[in-house]
Amino acid sequence: MRAILAIVLLAAVAWVGYWFIGARAAETGFATWFEERRAEGWQAEYEEIAVGGFPNRFDANFTDISLADPGTGLAWEAPTFQILALSYQPNHVIAVWPNAQQVATPEEKFTLRSEDMRASMVLAANTGLTLDRATLTASGLSIAPVAGGAPLGADAVTLAAERVPADADAHYHMGLRADGLAPAAGWLERVDQGGSLPETLETLTADFTVVFDRPWDRNAIEVARPQPREITLKLAQARWGQLSLQAAGSVIIDARGLPEGSLTIKAENWREMLALGRASGALPENLAGPMESALGLMAGLSGNPSSLDIPLDFRSGRIWLGPVPIGPAPVLRLR
Repeated sequence: MRAILAIVLLAAVAWVGYWFIGARAAETGFATWFEERRAEGWQAEYEEIAVGGFPNRFDANFTDISLADPGTGLAWEAPTFQILALSYQPNHVIAVWPNAQQVATPEEKFTLRSEDMRASMVLAANTGLTLDRATLTASGLSIAPVAGGAPLGADAVTLAAERVPADADAHYHMGLRADGLAPAAGWLERVDQGGSLPETLETLTADFTVVFDRPWDRNAIEVARPQPREITLKLAQARWGQLSLQAAGSVIIDARGLPEGSLTIKAENWREMLALGRASGALPENLAGPMESALGLMAGLSGNPSSLDIPLDFRSGRIWLGPVPIGPAPVLRLR
């Protein structure tokens, strides 16, 4: 009996020692990371780092944190931020954001508000901490320009990613779902002057895979973001009132971020969509008439004038509808 008690006490002392050593190492590691970013010219500040969670967790709590990368012009500020991990499984972490935070791009600064925003991430057990899988969820989300303007909102957003193990480290299967997505009020009033559309989209989902030029790991923050090189869209779909849109296809992306490939779009009540494009300014007036005539002919040939399958090609930096260029191709680059 005494031997068993001694073993239990020895194990408890060893665990306490492990936790305190691990907590101290985590706190020192975070502080060193901020120092290294400042040495590279970043703004990397915090008021305090505190590690708690004894005995089964390593919970790092940051206060008044701010990061700004001069190379990309991206910046982030938050009054609090948490990184939570089980002490016996430190490569599975949960990040928790505060109810209000600010994100800045070279063009504009935004305030993000949410009722709950967190991400669960499983990292590979290597020095690079390669992302194996992750799920980010946000409820009661709103994004508003700091300079003023109506926010974009959503009841709930989920983004999931999982590394495809049979391929390279940089191949991810991803999924996106947004429920109750509400466009900014000013934009909605401009494009839907008749008030025929509901205030929120019923559904917005996407199922796709992305091959990046390098893995998502610690270098993705410290050095540069991985860039997409191949995107395969299995299915993306959105429904907004009587308007329905589906898309599928694949593209290869060159070093400039320009896609080459094809995308098929299925649109229901496509004439109403064109009208929204004209009202929002996304579709120039000089293109609206010819495009409506051409699409009307295609819809008539299909036998359903309100439904349309549109094959789009991406090549030479432009989007093509058959032999007709209809606009510049998007540049798919991550800052």
